[in-house]
Amino acid sequence: MPNESHANQPNPIDPAAVEAAVAQLIRALGDDPSREGLTETPTRAAKMLTEMFSGIHYSNDEIAALHGTTFPDPGTDKVLIKDIGCFSFCEHHFALMYNMKAHVAYIPRGRVIGLSKVARIVDLVCKRFQLQERIGSDIAYILEKILGTPDVMVVIEGEHSCMTARGIRAQGAKTRTNTVRGKFAEDADLRQDIINQL
Repeated sequence: MPNESHANQPNPIDPAAVEAAVAQLIRALGDDPSREGLTETPTRAAKMLTEMFSGIHYSNDEIAALHGTTFPDPGTDKVLIKDIGCFSFCEHHFALMYNMKAHVAYIPRGRVIGLSKVARIVDLVCKRFQLQERIGSDIAYILEKILGTPDVMVVIEGEHSCMTARGIRAQGAKTRTNTVRGKFAEDADLRQDIINQL
């Protein structure tokens, strides 16, 4: 669960177990993990997966605490950070969500957050089993908590390999989700203003 704390738990990722599982998966798929070309694959894959799922270590509240440094607002009307590149894995098929971009907007209420912090929040939220819809709501929750503003909007666009590489194989199909809070939910013109800038 994204809001469940891991602060007092051991590292939830066990690289040795992941390595053994990758080797078993290779066997289950009908290949031989001991053949040339695959002998180091379980080790390499375990290192890669440990990095790609590092967000599992953190709850949303812990991400907010980790990246919660803010600064006094100099009088900004609204903030929009767009085209934050990211990827994640669909929890339904273990399939890659790719060519993703996150667009994040908020209306300050006395405080602003460093731009790189927003990208780091997006990165950690994505690095766990996810739904695209939940990515948006997780980011919105974290920013609301850090900034003390309910006025947050998160737009996520991306392609899903569970649609493009299997099943219907709808090449180029993109999914777009909008998470709107506070004034962005209440004011259609404000919301449209952000969408027009994407």
